[in-house]
Amino acid sequence: MKRRKFLVKGGGTLLALGSGASEMGNATVKESEGDVDLITLFLCGDVMTGRGIDQVLPHPGNPRLHENYMKSARGYVEIAEHANGPIPKPVSFSYIWGEALEIFASRAPDVRIVNLETAVTRSDDYWKGKGIHYRMHPENVPCLSAAGIDCCVLSNNHVLDWGYAGLGETLETLEEAKIARAGAGRNQAEAEAPAAIVLPGDRRVLVFGFGSVTSGIPGAWAATDKRAGVALLEDFSDATVRRIAAIVRQARRGRDIVVASIHWGANWGYAIPRQHKLFAHRLIDEAGIDVIHGHSSHHSRGIEIYRGKPILYGCGDFLNDYEGISGHEAFRGELGCMYFVTMDAGTGRLMRFELVPTRLARFRINRAPNDDARWLRETLDRECARLGSRIEAAGKREFILRWEKDNR
Repeated sequence: MKRRKFLVKGGGTLLALGSGASEMGNATVKESEGDVDLITLFLCGDVMTGRGIDQVLPHPGNPRLHENYMKSARGYVEIAEHANGPIPKPVSFSYIWGEALEIFASRAPDVRIVNLETAVTRSDDYWKGKGIHYRMHPENVPCLSAAGIDCCVLSNNHVLDWGYAGLGETLETLEEAKIARAGAGRNQAEAEAPAAIVLPGDRRVLVFGFGSVTSGIPGAWAATDKRAGVALLEDFSDATVRRIAAIVRQARRGRDIVVASIHWGANWGYAIPRQHKLFAHRLIDEAGIDVIHGHSSHHSRGIEIYRGKPILYGCGDFLNDYEGISGHEAFRGELGCMYFVTMDAGTGRLMRFELVPTRLARFRINRAPNDDARWLRETLDRECARLGSRIEAAGKREFILRWEKDNR
């Protein structure tokens, strides 16, 4: 980890020791002058390395599908190539990350967290009655290591697409690759346990994964004392908040940064359900969560800063094989964001929030071209304004989130 020491001055400015000054959000810093230990998290939306993408990686699995739309995963490669041009096959493990690797290198986030939207398995035992099934061959897991992914959240509606054998192999493969995971396990206790990413200086980031049936997770996928599965939220009730608070209290120590990564809500549309907003607020107020990392939506949604804590209601898709599939073009699902969230390790308060817009083409992440970046900034600014924050341009094809102090 690069330990970032900043000298705090009044008036909302962070002066980096030895590297000039950088302006903070709109939050005003009132602490007395002293050192601030910053931790930067990388967050993004769904990362789906299965199906078509699996077929172009070095070790493609069985391409057979059980969909009405497509019977072979190779078909998704064909329609993507028809839309955006040929994809070299096999690609390297790093190919799919494209220009994101340069951005990682320049920003050096301390922790990289993704929602892994696929099973990692050879299993052919697909979940009957489910229309879509994603899987990546286990020998392609180096594609995650190629981007330095620290934690894969698994509490989503695809991790059990290939049955309990598929989930078991997913867990084993990630463990062997030394990639932490959260949100699914061999029983309920394991599914609800956090991934603990240990950083120098005895700092930790705890990542809890949860899923909701509102995202399409079958209720039968809930982990129990005797059954593997995902950490499924029964609802957004008082009892659920209390349960999460108890789990966090048991795991947390010192001044850990705690992330709740939640798969919830519909794929399309910008409206944020009132129950999601209230639930997020209560997780911050009562469970001590520092960052809400929401995903499931196929496009980016608004961002709220509540009591100095960021709530990402929907991060959009980051990597998938949807190129060439028609429908919902108005939402520009091929555009995504790399979210860089910088927190004060001492207080758990948000200090800076930056975004880098991306565009997916030929199964590869690239910086969004100027016109696409402008469209995404204007769209996100419109949605964030409804939540008391704003998106501003910052440099070449990069954004910064502005917010008011103690926005509630």
